[in-house]
Amino acid sequence: MYLITVEGGDGSGKGEAARILGELLQDFAFPEVAMTHEPRRHSELGKLALSSVKLGNKTPLEEAGLFAADRLDHSHTFIRPLLEQGTVVVSDRNIHSSIIYQGVVGALGVEQVANMNAAAMVPDLVFWIDCDPAKAMRRINSGTLRMTSEKQEYFETQEIQTTIRQGFHALFGDQQRVPPPFDKCHVVGPIMNEGGLDELRRKLRKELRRFFNRKPAPLNVDKDRVDRHLLNRLVHEVKQQQRLPGAPQERTAIHTDWLGGASPAHWMADAEAHWPSTSAEASDVPLTPMAHSVWSVLGTLSLMVGSSEVPRLYASLGPVRTVTQRHTQRLVRWLLNENWIHKQQNHVPFADAQLFKLRDERLGFSRLTLAVWPLRSALASWRRSHPDAPWEDAMGDVLSVKEGRTLSAALQKAVRDINERLAILSSGHEGCPLPETAEELIVWWSMAPPNHSDS
Repeated sequence: MYLITVEGGDGSGKGEAARILGELLQDFAFPEVAMTHEPRRHSELGKLALSSVKLGNKTPLEEAGLFAADRLDHSHTFIRPLLEQGTVVVSDRNIHSSIIYQGVVGALGVEQVANMNAAAMVPDLVFWIDCDPAKAMRRINSGTLRMTSEKQEYFETQEIQTTIRQGFHALFGDQQRVPPPFDKCHVVGPIMNEGGLDELRRKLRKELRRFFNRKPAPLNVDKDRVDRHLLNRLVHEVKQQQRLPGAPQERTAIHTDWLGGASPAHWMADAEAHWPSTSAEASDVPLTPMAHSVWSVLGTLSLMVGSSEVPRLYASLGPVRTVTQRHTQRLVRWLLNENWIHKQQNHVPFADAQLFKLRDERLGFSRLTLAVWPLRSALASWRRSHPDAPWEDAMGDVLSVKEGRTLSAALQKAVRDINERLAILSSGHEGCPLPETAEELIVWWSMAPPNHSDS
């Protein structure tokens, strides 16, 4: 979902920083962490780019073209498909290296290099690793970074490294504007890397947490499409489960009647009526069931096969529904105390982890949160503005437009996204078609299905 890049001069320790980031990211709710680098040593385009800086036999424009060709291929054949699956990709060097090395050192200009790479992925988060050029050259010459002389590149001199460092300070400082589309990147730095690895790790961990706590929208992929991919995967895992003959129906599995014959509005009112706000405040959890963390935890639990534990639940949240592990633990503990979920016996010998499972009577609301996730903020805002209004009115009010106007692009997308989600989860009513328009969504939201039991 996010592309994280590590930039800096040669010998700055950016490769070590990339490795540490790969380790730190294992603690966050991403399905996978992918490590890569530029230029690519295993691609024909990357080999040509590497050869150009080792031999120094290309013009700056030719060199920039080789790097851009490798980057565009890398972006669209490797990085983008991973981002769409929710993976976080860490790249040792990316576009900003080309802007500095070919745009500044090669004197092509930052605008021209940015234009040549405009179709590449835009880094969501950039870690700028800085180091004194003299110390960087000592690292290079000591063999830490270059084990054989044939790997030496023409810009590995203290003079050029000084120019590179100045270029990064100008580009990421106040002296220069990063050209679009790369002006959207969130840049962290300079992170000085002249101490030990423990110090570097602390700095990187702090900035990662700060970035993810903001829950920024990804720059390269649609976040709802990412979340739908992960929901599809959870549903596939559910459907792959085998039951022994005569075993009871697994209520957390996908089934067509998860709304239990009631309307979505009914389940919203039910959750609100049974949410113990006083206890929630005392336990430092959300005061209403409309919070992001509540929808994330309960919604994810509604698709999990059998019993779960906090590490498994946390790993299943994905980057869109992500909640900190500490908050996940606190919320699960409170939900257990308030009987929204219940304990399960752990049959694994010597296992200490607490197993739990969503209660059947909470399935309707919990699965519903996944279905209407794209409108969570709008529905929460509606409730704050209409504290006493019935939930049957909520969807109609959120999707209402003045006469002669049309639904905003954002709301039109939310309706499409909900339809795509219901295609994964089912409409919640057996035999009920999916709502495809805003008008149909309003009817689905406010009305229970007709009772055909007597027909």
